Amino acid sequence: MSRINLAEVAPELYRAFIHTETAIRKGPLDPKVRELVKIRASQMNGCLFCIDMHIHEALELGETHNRVFQLSAWRESRLYSEAERAALAYAEAATELPSGVSDEVWNAVTAAFKPEEVAQLVGQVAMINAWNRIAAPTHSEPPNRD
Repeated sequence: MSRINLAEVAPELYRAFIHTETAIRKGPLDPKVRELVKIRASQMNGCLFCIDMHIHEALELGETHNRVFQLSAWRESRLYSEAERAALAYAEAATELPSGVSDEVWNAVTAAFKPEEVAQLVGQVAMINAWNRIAAPTHSEPPNRD
């Protein structure tokens, strides 16, 4: 059971998070890349609610089951493009703070994406980490989809 419902208890704060998420979704970053980085960061953070939500959203966008299944070991998989690999490496590095994003990871991202897409990727990874830090400690539960 969830410890608190942020939308009910702090609606203005919750709306600010939703507003930011909406702005990111309107940006030029490919929706499948957005979902892949959200899933991967959520896996790293152990956020069941966000893992569930974003796998379902990725599948609705046409993402394949095999790519979702292999995401936790994406480095060993041949199913991801160089751009997706760069985005996933960035998502992992930014999620693992304080070790941070190396120049090598940053340079791969900036080589694979336009500056506007890089900005959206930076925002998306920051946003999913914020959502993870809300949903995991509050024990938010995914809906029963059975």
